[in-house]
Amino acid sequence: MELKEELQAILRGGVEDSPDILEEYSKDASLFEVKPRLIVFPKDTKDVKALVKFVREHKEENLSLTCRSGGTDMTGGPLTQSIVVDMARYFNNIFEIKENKAKVQPGVWYRDFEKEAEKQNLLLPSYPASKDICTLGGMVANNSGGEKTLRYGKTEDYVMELKVVLQDGEEYVIKPLLFQELQAKMQLGGFEGEFYQKLFALVQENKSLLLQAKPKVSKNSSGYYLWNIWDEKTFDVTKLFVGSQGTLGIITEITFRLVVPKKHSTLLVLFLYNFAPLAKLTNTLLKHAPESLESYDDHTLRFAMSHILDFVKLLKGNIITLAFQFIPEFLMFFKGGLKLPKLVILAEFTGDSEEEIYRKAEAAKKDLIGFKAQMRITKSDKEELKYMTVRRQSFNLLRHHVKGKRTAPFIDDIIVPPETLGEFLPKLQYILSKYKKIVYTIVGHVGDGNFHIIPLMNLKREENRALIPSLMEQVHKLVFSYKGSMSAEHNDGIIRTPFLEDMFGKEVVELFFKTKQIFDPQNIFNPGKKTGGDIDFALSHLSLKNK
Repeated sequence: MELKEELQAILRGGVEDSPDILEEYSKDASLFEVKPRLIVFPKDTKDVKALVKFVREHKEENLSLTCRSGGTDMTGGPLTQSIVVDMARYFNNIFEIKENKAKVQPGVWYRDFEKEAEKQNLLLPSYPASKDICTLGGMVANNSGGEKTLRYGKTEDYVMELKVVLQDGEEYVIKPLLFQELQAKMQLGGFEGEFYQKLFALVQENKSLLLQAKPKVSKNSSGYYLWNIWDEKTFDVTKLFVGSQGTLGIITEITFRLVVPKKHSTLLVLFLYNFAPLAKLTNTLLKHAPESLESYDDHTLRFAMSHILDFVKLLKGNIITLAFQFIPEFLMFFKGGLKLPKLVILAEFTGDSEEEIYRKAEAAKKDLIGFKAQMRITKSDKEELKYMTVRRQSFNLLRHHVKGKRTAPFIDDIIVPPETLGEFLPKLQYILSKYKKIVYTIVGHVGDGNFHIIPLMNLKREENRALIPSLMEQVHKLVFSYKGSMSAEHNDGIIRTPFLEDMFGKEVVELFFKTKQIFDPQNIFNPGKKTGGDIDFALSHLSLKNK
């Protein structure tokens, strides 16, 4: 019997392997293409449990399970040569939103959840720039962060409880445990008692090593977060599953903590014509506690202005109205000597009244006069949306409009302490300047010291493909010298897993392997991500299709 027929016989959901669907699922938002064997759409938790048990019992056939929802991952995380488990088709229920909490399934689109939460004046603030096309399960698997992370933190800060199907094919509730509760768990028989015993021992025995390994930046998505599990009071395994990219089990339900958003907001927009004052300017702005502090470069702004019709659609306006909205940018263009600013910075101030937000923005503006940056404060929601749309949608539009080249995210998520930007950025620019033929855009969360550098490359040319590992190593070496991380938000996937030892060292990476062994001894969950990464596999699966 064929694999498809065997799986369809034990599952209520669908199993598909047509050429078109295999082609669709061979790509995500990364620079890779990996063709799966087939796609499974589990109907319910019973299906997921049956699927895990089947794969475990047929491991000699080299089967594995890789979960996927929105397909917006930029690292190749949901790509596999085996079985893709699509969670978006059926695992898309919002069970409840009440009392600052939400219980949902992983395939719920963030855009749909946001609308429902907004009805109760609630918000899950860790959404990424791709919030209109990502799912909640993807946010948990990647430990997503975004424009609100500066104030509110990442997804790991909002996961209260998970339901997860583990390698024995059973579903478990994962939540924070007090030490007495942990002891009770460790005394259980079977797989559950065993993984609590082994994980607690691993964390306890390597406490000092893990403390040293924790990246010295405000956010990180690389490695397993072993340093976050045990604080001497609470043992919280959700901290391990968040950001694990589906390599430890399959999440079937999520309970989130939500926040009440501020009612009013405005942007202080700054136009910088050189990078020199960026570090001091950023740290001055941070003293005024903006809710978000975003940025994008001149390449991004030029691209936005050259694709104005796409932005008309995104902003749901008309070309005449939008043209008037861009008058300030045209004025800045003339004031800057017919040059676009090197960097546009968006400092968002929020509050419970309009008087409060404008007072905060004016105070920050006054404090920045010495930097001689051109500045303006937005006066309407439409103005704010214009700037934030450029920031949020730039990568997605690049993916679909670059001719003869493609977006190549491989140094796309670096982060260093913001106070080091004055030293770090000139060194980064020097490295990039050596590659004259590479055009790139830079956007990011400047308040966190987190930048997304997206080169535009023709990967059909072998000399361009050969640049990738060399440029990654140079940029990583610089980032690590400033105690930063090679991934603040986007995770490791195919592209960065081979470099984990460079970031954490051999001893810590060995702990990652041991963690994987505790939960997935047969390596059936998303192999090659987080552990066992292979740079040759990555380079041999680069997508050569320019977009």
